[in-house]
Amino acid sequence: MSNHPSSSSPASPADPAVNGALRPSRRALGAFVAVPGLLSLAACGGSGGGSGSGEPSVLRVVDYYNTPADDVVIQKTLETVASDAGMTIKREKVPGEQLIQKVLQMSSSKTLPDLLMLDNPDLQEIASSGALVPLEDFGIDTSGFKKEILDAGTFEGKVYGLAPTVNTIALFYNTAMLADAGVEPPTTWDELTSAAKALTHDDVYGIAFSAIATYEGTWQFLPFMWSNGGDETDISTPEVAGAAQLWADLVSDGSASKGVVNWGQGDVIDQFKAGKAAMAVNGPWNIVGLQEDAPDLEWDVAIIPVPAEGDDSVAPLGGEVWTIPQTGDTEKQKKAAEVLQAFVSAENQLTMGTARNTIPADTEAAKTFASDHPELATFVEQVSTARSRTGKLGTEWPTTAKAIYTAFQQVLVDGADPETAFGDAADSLG
Repeated sequence: MSNHPSSSSPASPADPAVNGALRPSRRALGAFVAVPGLLSLAACGGSGGGSGSGEPSVLRVVDYYNTPADDVVIQKTLETVASDAGMTIKREKVPGEQLIQKVLQMSSSKTLPDLLMLDNPDLQEIASSGALVPLEDFGIDTSGFKKEILDAGTFEGKVYGLAPTVNTIALFYNTAMLADAGVEPPTTWDELTSAAKALTHDDVYGIAFSAIATYEGTWQFLPFMWSNGGDETDISTPEVAGAAQLWADLVSDGSASKGVVNWGQGDVIDQFKAGKAAMAVNGPWNIVGLQEDAPDLEWDVAIIPVPAEGDDSVAPLGGEVWTIPQTGDTEKQKKAAEVLQAFVSAENQLTMGTARNTIPADTEAAKTFASDHPELATFVEQVSTARSRTGKLGTEWPTTAKAIYTAFQQVLVDGADPETAFGDAADSLG
């Protein structure tokens, strides 16, 4: 949501992948599909049993990129780095919502590919099954990557996946509407609430966000929860409830539509494109669509407001990680590692980031990217303090993510007290 919310889901109008060039990780959001029985599968096996391409000079690659902005640059980059390694690639594109089930099937039949792309929230589950190899086993250099970005590809202290580019969410705003209302882009919650109220009139809401009952909704809630000091390891705290209260206040005073409980991120950006929302929480994967569908719209992007001046705005990291499956074919794995190392080079990060409106994972490359692409500089800044959704909870993240969106839906739909709703949600986690 993630996400790049690129091949999607995010990828759907409620799915970023469908709405824009990339999705934060599955739908920008961090959508995670739990697969019963996956943990019981081991994908190793001596000779590989049919894993990989079966051809010595061909690397079989599986990913879910299907939008032009993603597909073309990924294909070209893979072909180039594979050629440099004396290899060719055979790529299989699997719909995002089917990828994990497909990986399960390939693991069971020992037909895993040589390179596998995963939405970053899914890596924990797949790595815990034994289907992936630690990248250090093949000497892959991860220096230059921020710890928080490496966390998205880490399981039990070992890095299993690398994200060449990442994404997150920030606050889009209609510059003309803010200027007409004499409102500055908000930086704190007080400024956000007052700005949203001042910008609300007739059929225009001050702000739009996704509070849908999916991982996509949780993805959008996290910046408010984390920036307020809330933590996924204990969602029964006043800090978590306070973030939900902010959302509830925006809806109750009419600054945000009651429809936020049904909107995915694609719906949110559609409201913004149509001039129905003066501000919108969203990601860079929707920029291409925004430019194409509303070429005359004047807009800019700001960091997501924080509770008080001086606080850090902490948003979730979206993006896909690239992994080396446990095929049993050591020689092919060495070649896959060589290709992966080149694929995530700083130069290729810049190329792919430019094509996909995603942020290079390499710290220095990200600085260059921000300079070259000022329209994305805010996202580079937001990424600098962003963190992985699974970094603390690992494979327990999906259950907690569901508890979070269940709780804020009770607050927004049923009018439940935030502390009660999140207290009950915490109790449900045991």
